[in-house]
Amino acid sequence: MTIRYRVDLSEAERAHLTTLLNGGKHAARKIKRAQILLAADAGVSDDVIANSVSVGTSTVYRTKRRFVEGNLDLALSEEVRPGTSRKLSGKETALLVATACTTPPVGRKRWTLDLLAGEMVRLTEHEDLSRETVRRRLAEDDLKPWRREMWCIPQIDGAYVARMEDVLDLYAETADAKRPVVCFDESPTQLIGEVREPIPAEPGQPERYDCEYRRNGTANLFVFLDAHRPWRHVKVTDQRTAQDFAVCMRDLANTHYPDADQIRVVLDNLSTHTAGALYETFPAPEAHRILQRLEFHYTPKHASWLNMVEIEIGVLRGQCLDRRIGERDVLNTEIKAWQSQRNASGARIQWKFTTQKARDKLARAYPDTT
Repeated sequence: MTIRYRVDLSEAERAHLTTLLNGGKHAARKIKRAQILLAADAGVSDDVIANSVSVGTSTVYRTKRRFVEGNLDLALSEEVRPGTSRKLSGKETALLVATACTTPPVGRKRWTLDLLAGEMVRLTEHEDLSRETVRRRLAEDDLKPWRREMWCIPQIDGAYVARMEDVLDLYAETADAKRPVVCFDESPTQLIGEVREPIPAEPGQPERYDCEYRRNGTANLFVFLDAHRPWRHVKVTDQRTAQDFAVCMRDLANTHYPDADQIRVVLDNLSTHTAGALYETFPAPEAHRILQRLEFHYTPKHASWLNMVEIEIGVLRGQCLDRRIGERDVLNTEIKAWQSQRNASGARIQWKFTTQKARDKLARAYPDTT
């Protein structure tokens, strides 16, 4: 004989279930159990509940039974399901994780699931071990030994902090036409030409282009960005030597900001970004004249993200260069058109990271002066 369980919720239990349904992220099964209990408390029949919640009547029955025989938490949680015990014990799982974090065998680039399964068979008394068992145990620790990431490890010391705060203070200043702040960097780009002309798009048919292409060499982009007004300039060159850098600095002083008293230039630590480059390119009086109007502010090593122009280069690549451009003249024309449109639109980089935010967010990385 089937026992009929009656759900009678207290005010506190009813309020808890209502809150659970009205907000927050919860498992779908938990939400359905809450709906079942509220409906059962309102006197709705099991068949009607099952249809409205899209579950079987057996689920409704088990949820009500677990509430009546246990409590609300028991009714909302998962039942213990029968099944075989884990093949790897806790110690063996720890051994698996430790092995996955070691250097792979000689002749192999990285650990794979099959390699780890074979290694565990060698290290333990198991006769065999499936790669799926290994994958599941590693997934519990969010470990994927076949994945690698490249990143720069900055040494955050007094010099790093000083350069970072120096650049952030420049960004925080108000615009000053006599002392502008200009971010500068370079970026290489490939000249990729089409072997066959692409087929234009039609209704119901996207543009189609051939997988084969022609490589026509490379070009370099010198990018200038005013930190306080909507102005940027891109200069296309064949290379990025110290002499090219020196010419860019002369253009900055003579052509782009002829009326400025002093131009503060934010740039990275590339070996060509030096005052000496100007003396190697121009006669000493000319180099001295240009440098009298420039003031270099270097970002910390491995911290190019502090240079605002990096964001602008990303915009340039996404809006203009994310396609095949095979000729230098075409590249120049396209970049000039993009540059003019973006300057005319008043687009600016909205920089939010300040010196105070750096001290708050990176407080633990600052040198300990105690």
